[in-house]
Amino acid sequence: GAVLKIVPVRQAQAFGSEAQARRGLRPVGENGELDELAFKKALTKKTKLATFFHVSNVLGTINDVNRLSLIVHREAPKAKILIDGAQAVPHMPVDIDSIGCDFYVFTGHKMLGPTGIGVLWGKREILEETAPFLYGGEMISKVGFDRSSWNELPWKFEAGTPNIAGAVGLAASVDYLERIGIENIRKHEIELTRGALVKLETVPEVKILGSRDPTARGGVISFNIGNIHAHDVASILDSEGIAIRSGHHCAQPLMEFLGISSAARASFYLYNTKEEIDRLVEGILKVKKTFKI
Repeated sequence: GAVLKIVPVRQAQAFGSEAQARRGLRPVGENGELDELAFKKALTKKTKLATFFHVSNVLGTINDVNRLSLIVHREAPKAKILIDGAQAVPHMPVDIDSIGCDFYVFTGHKMLGPTGIGVLWGKREILEETAPFLYGGEMISKVGFDRSSWNELPWKFEAGTPNIAGAVGLAASVDYLERIGIENIRKHEIELTRGALVKLETVPEVKILGSRDPTARGGVISFNIGNIHAHDVASILDSEGIAIRSGHHCAQPLMEFLGISSAARASFYLYNTKEEIDRLVEGILKVKKTFKI
């Protein structure tokens, strides 16, 4: 949870914006929970934008976004709230209206849709007041030499030929997930996460990052094995037909805060099974045997 996301703010400053950021991630506890006191102290009456994730892609931590939004409204009443829901929307029920945020974003490919498309939900009154950042066909209502006017929502933000195939594919993935039921997906992931946590904790030298409570985290488990680099772990598991992610997971400041350079990450979704967790543990044992630890 950061008060202002690092990279977008740096980009704004590079283009001459006067945006100022309270840099870096706010401290997290041993189980990956956000330090609400530090978050509260970072907010001021001058804060323009507060942004935080709904679910961490590294620690799996599920933020209490309703509570965090209330804190922002109380401590920085003029600030807008942007929530990154990329790891939440595909995996659990999300009631945006109850959260109290101004913007909520998520991506298509994490919910079985195509790449290159996502969703920005925003309050209508804010979007109507916001000027477009891209220019092209369909986003202008009337144009002249002396003045121009923008088209209505959502067209003023969709300049040029849109990603039609991506939109159709994303709609199909939403329909598919709704037929299965987001509640059913969440229940399945909790059971997989619970089983994986129990089995991984029995393996010596495996250090799990984040909470041990499967109901307090999403379906991702990041871990390290002794002093073996995460890329080596992923490579050996790949040879066993087990696909995981390795590296800093686009979260280098968090890695620095945790005192590590990388982590291996196993991710669960509706198509994974308990048998695959057993294969993951067997693969980890092979990693340990290969490196003789």
